Amino acid sequence: MRRLGFISLLALSSCMVGPDYHQPKLAVPPAYKAAPGWVAAAPADNTPKGNWWAAFNDPTLNALEPQVALHNATLAADYDAFEQAAQVVREARASFYPTLSITGSATRASGSSGGSSSSGSSGSSGLGFSSGPRNSGTFEGSGSWVPDIWGKIRRQVQENTAAAQVSAADLANATLSAQASLATDYVDLRAADANIALYQQTVAAYQRSLQITLNQAAAGTAAPSDVLTARTALEGAQAQLIAAGASRAQYEHAIALLIGQAPSSLTIPPGGQIAAVPIAPPAVPATLLERRPDIAAAERTMAEQNAAIGVAVGAYYPDLTLSALGGYSADPIGGLFSVSNSLWSFGASATGTIFEGGARSAATAAAGDAYQESVDNYRGTVLAAFQDVENDLSDLQIYGAEAQVQAQAVADAERAAQIALNEYQAGTVAYTSVVTAQVTLLQDQENAIGIQQQRLAASVALYQDLGGGFTASDLPNAAQLQPGLPFAP
Repeated sequence: MRRLGFISLLALSSCMVGPDYHQPKLAVPPAYKAAPGWVAAAPADNTPKGNWWAAFNDPTLNALEPQVALHNATLAADYDAFEQAAQVVREARASFYPTLSITGSATRASGSSGGSSSSGSSGSSGLGFSSGPRNSGTFEGSGSWVPDIWGKIRRQVQENTAAAQVSAADLANATLSAQASLATDYVDLRAADANIALYQQTVAAYQRSLQITLNQAAAGTAAPSDVLTARTALEGAQAQLIAAGASRAQYEHAIALLIGQAPSSLTIPPGGQIAAVPIAPPAVPATLLERRPDIAAAERTMAEQNAAIGVAVGAYYPDLTLSALGGYSADPIGGLFSVSNSLWSFGASATGTIFEGGARSAATAAAGDAYQESVDNYRGTVLAAFQDVENDLSDLQIYGAEAQVQAQAVADAERAAQIALNEYQAGTVAYTSVVTAQVTLLQDQENAIGIQQQRLAASVALYQDLGGGFTASDLPNAAQLQPGLPFAP
């Protein structure tokens, strides 16, 4: 009978209250909308890996990026948050096991014994005799266990496990975001370097133009206003050069913060703008559901909230507590651990709530609403992810075409500026023609640098929006979050 009762208890404990989790199905487009000629699919072997920034083929960027995960202070805090969530899982798992405790005590006390006599002479009185000190003691062990008959503890563990996985996905998303921010700041820094180089060349060119006007003014073939115009153009270029240096310093400081360094301790030598624009293969939209950490976090949040419904439903069911006690008690303490001084007890109790004014039904309804909210947030996160990738692909397509046209505009402006300067030296045009051509050239060159900057930033965004090599399988599973335990819920 005892064995049958134990088997029945195990059978009951195999069920769990509340709904089982099933990931909702979403309508996913078969391909990304792309401009004509765009290759939307590519072999899976070319998908981004963890060091996606290596595709930009820049040694300085390759040296900076790994330091983000190692030294970024915000990511260190996110990692601590994940570790805390993992410990909460282990704390919840402890409820599967009985609680054992031991208690020992020893007492030394004295008492009195004796009586009184009413016979004899009237002068007699009652006498009390004091006994000597006595030692007594106890040694007991006790245990209690609440078997998870309804699966309430397992639902709690499922909820905490999913919460820890959400924290892990948030950490991965924060890491990817910080890496992408560093790459974008580096792209901006190199664009500042390109602008500084451009303004240095412009200053040199304007100095030559100023010298030409000075020579011609000295020869009487140029008006004093030409000298002032040339000097003004030079001073404007010098001011732009100074401003570009200020922007570069800010980008360098931002990079220092991302890698966990003080701005004063990081110096990035000047360098050229990244020439090649790598494009991550987007594959098909369905793969995005497994490749973005923010989508993984939203999906695990649904699992967490679904388990929370089971926890809320479990409040309707009573708790069964099994308890046992065994030990020894002796007075006097001599022979405490003898069989004659042993004691034991076994017991069971059940506790359930009969009336609570609708609190349980309200808590269950709230848990259901929280789950539905997580489903809606998941769908919104997925749709936003598709939008991000579509924006990146269209940006790369449009900026690429714009770059080709702008390169031709720069070439034409260079020829026009040289022709205008030659004609001015020949005395066939006014100096205003030279200034106009030089301003147009500078603007076209600035635009070319800006377009390349936008193309590189869009490339970084595409790598980020495709997940940067993350996969949902990278998240810790239940066994990894519960090491050394004999079973998982």
